[in-house]
Amino acid sequence: MSELEVDVVVIGAGPVGENVADRAHQQGLSAAIVESRLVGGECSYYACIPSKALLRPVDLYAATQRMPGVAQAVSGAVDAEKVLARRDAFAGEDDSGQADWLSGAGITLLRGHGRLAGERAVEVAHPDGSTTSVAARSVVVATGSVPVFPPVEGLDTVNAWTNQEATQVKEVPASLVILGGGVVGVEMATAFRGLGARVTLVQHSDRLVPATEPEAGRRLHASLTASGVDVRLSTSMTAVRRDGGDVVATLDDGTEVRAAELLVAAGRRPATSDLGLETVGLEPGTHLAADDTTTVQGDWLYAVGDASTGAQLTHMGKYQARICGDVVVARSRGAELGGRYSHHATTAEHTAVPQVIFTDPQIAAVGYTEAGARDAGLTVRAVSYEIGNVAGGSLQADGYDGFASIVVDTDRGVVVGATFVGQDVADMVHAATIAVVGEVPLERLWHAVPSFPTMSEVWLRLLEAYGL
Repeated sequence: MSELEVDVVVIGAGPVGENVADRAHQQGLSAAIVESRLVGGECSYYACIPSKALLRPVDLYAATQRMPGVAQAVSGAVDAEKVLARRDAFAGEDDSGQADWLSGAGITLLRGHGRLAGERAVEVAHPDGSTTSVAARSVVVATGSVPVFPPVEGLDTVNAWTNQEATQVKEVPASLVILGGGVVGVEMATAFRGLGARVTLVQHSDRLVPATEPEAGRRLHASLTASGVDVRLSTSMTAVRRDGGDVVATLDDGTEVRAAELLVAAGRRPATSDLGLETVGLEPGTHLAADDTTTVQGDWLYAVGDASTGAQLTHMGKYQARICGDVVVARSRGAELGGRYSHHATTAEHTAVPQVIFTDPQIAAVGYTEAGARDAGLTVRAVSYEIGNVAGGSLQADGYDGFASIVVDTDRGVVVGATFVGQDVADMVHAATIAVVGEVPLERLWHAVPSFPTMSEVWLRLLEAYGL
């Protein structure tokens, strides 16, 4: 057994873990990072990057069909083979570049499975059978999450896809049934339908992406249906089997769905089952409950990303990671930690989590939904406006179908949530994020003049609808 002593050791070398180690190391601490799979993590190889590489051509093709003069020039269907080749250019399964980056940054990479071995100690089991014992002043868990498999009879016998198989697919199947209508489910339904597959989506609740505003789910449902996706809401899968190579799924209404492949997109759970959490009095397999400083226990154990209790989004995990690195550095120097909206608090987790769902239409949102704000005890008023009714929207696409809404805390006169639905709205959400984080009074926001003719003019219409 070899031994290593560092200031901070991070278990998990995804983008979140990399950011913790780099942030701490850049400020003078020695850092090591442990990874049992690919450096760069789920996001780089099986999630954010490859999924968006699959979705962008489909999105672009759909946009051309709403533009006279361009629609006539774009004939045929999306070339799936070229799309998959471009995906491979973004997300292969070679992590040498990422590993080289760690080395160049001065961060020690330990390949193997890391487990806590008591307070401030991690043991790494390497693939060659050797072991490294790491002593660290701070230990950070950044192990991410793994897919959830619901209790469906036969599910463990049919070689169902997860996001990994879906985003790394070598050829587009003729047909696909998707279990789950959350973000992964609707994005992959959009991608595979756009690439030519027949798609059936089975969702147990009565609407898609239920964490968003209800109208967002309704419009997405209508669009997917119009594109040819067979959407089954308020429906559960009770059993599944292989028959002649195909998957046959039995639904709770007694019907059966046959497809070449099955994608399970029914949520994720923290990858904390085999981390030695029991050695420090914590329960394996659970989310690690971190406070706003990302601290789980004492002044030495931290958790960030999907392993923690925050939003399961790469950008939010990286935000937590930067704060975690700063907290670790501050404590190493005996410095006092700052409060709300300082470099030492994950305040945005409570007030301003942004997300984009890259479907057609795109859904971009930040902060509270109207229902969420009321559940949080806020007195709010929500207003909405059709993006197609502003000049920028009508120029963006013929028959532009989309809307924007804001949720206003009427006691303080500030925006606490916003949602944008429609073609090309992904980048509109950051202006709303700034408004929410900055708690900009509506009277001041009135003086943020949107350029004409852009879709951002919807901000003016929203404020007018509110009564300014």
